[in-house]
Amino acid sequence: MCPFADSHRKQPPGLADQSDALQRTILATVPDALIVIDEDGTIRMFSETAARMFGYSDQEAVGQNVKILMPNPDRDRHDSYMQHYMETGEAHIIGIGRVTNARRRDGSTFPIELAIGEALTEHGRLFTGFIRDLTEVQRAERRLNDLQAELSHISRVSAMGSLASALAHELNQPLTAITSYAEGARSLLGDDGTPAADHIEMVREALAEASVQALRAGQIVRRLREFISRGDSEKRLERLRRLVTEASALALTGTGTGSLDFNIRLDQSADLVLVDRIQIQQVLLNLIRNAVEAMQRSNRQILEIRSRRSGRDMVEVLVADSGPGLEPEIAAVLFQPFNTSKEKGMGLGLSISRTIVEAHGGRIWAEPSEFGGTAFHFTLPLAEEPGDV
Repeated sequence: MCPFADSHRKQPPGLADQSDALQRTILATVPDALIVIDEDGTIRMFSETAARMFGYSDQEAVGQNVKILMPNPDRDRHDSYMQHYMETGEAHIIGIGRVTNARRRDGSTFPIELAIGEALTEHGRLFTGFIRDLTEVQRAERRLNDLQAELSHISRVSAMGSLASALAHELNQPLTAITSYAEGARSLLGDDGTPAADHIEMVREALAEASVQALRAGQIVRRLREFISRGDSEKRLERLRRLVTEASALALTGTGTGSLDFNIRLDQSADLVLVDRIQIQQVLLNLIRNAVEAMQRSNRQILEIRSRRSGRDMVEVLVADSGPGLEPEIAAVLFQPFNTSKEKGMGLGLSISRTIVEAHGGRIWAEPSEFGGTAFHFTLPLAEEPGDV
């Protein structure tokens, strides 16, 4: 069922046969899945790679609405997306591409890279989608990340040894001086704890010097903390919708979320943010994965990501779930490091997330969600649209 079949009537039979053969060859060999749809979202062409990727044969897919290949929320909203584009010409994906999730015939989801093009033909407007399965790419990245994590761990252990040695060396002098001044002051005291009249000034000087050395030790520790925490983040103008879509696609990969009711509702008037993309996506990854893990034993699994403008120059992002919620003792120390309710967790994810959000000038907090679980909120700085600058 080829969308270009009618054009063969204008060609000599030999050329039409050659065109069909060329088209079949292209569809059979193109490495990425190729799907062509019309203005109604109806699939007009479905390559062999697409058939292997999604589990539908060419005969089964052609004539169906393309939303059968999408998980929610895109599945339920695709028709309105198409209508909005046809009425306004405002493109969010066409010519841009994005990382998102797709849905196989068996209902399982997987991450994809999607690129969409548009063509105006004598048969109407057609949209061509090239789809690349990122599952193997992510597996390779995870393997690489595991190796990097091992090397990083070894490096951190070595660095901690060097750091401990340097810190001991730096602090040894002021601590030794404090001890000496304190011992000197104690020796100047009488049996009743009162210094002789001619020793009072010497005791005062010893205590003053001990205080100076204590402040010096504090400055050493403070400088060390500043050195460790000083991160050179690269903040750029980013679209919040893209950050959320990509992070959610990566976070939900391989989590077995077939029964998850997942929705994204973002305020389009608060979409442009000034952030470090990798850092903010790490925050989203932490929150989404925490939510999915919290709902593993829940009969009703709901995950929703929303955004809304907060004041004039901030946007508030919310990640809400229908899990069991937070125990009071956990909620009290939620963002402190090394506090976790997970059996194998280290309790660093939320602490790191708070550090990242605060470094962007925002804040992060948790409240009960409307679904009965937990809702994590964090704020980010908005940026002006380029045309408004």
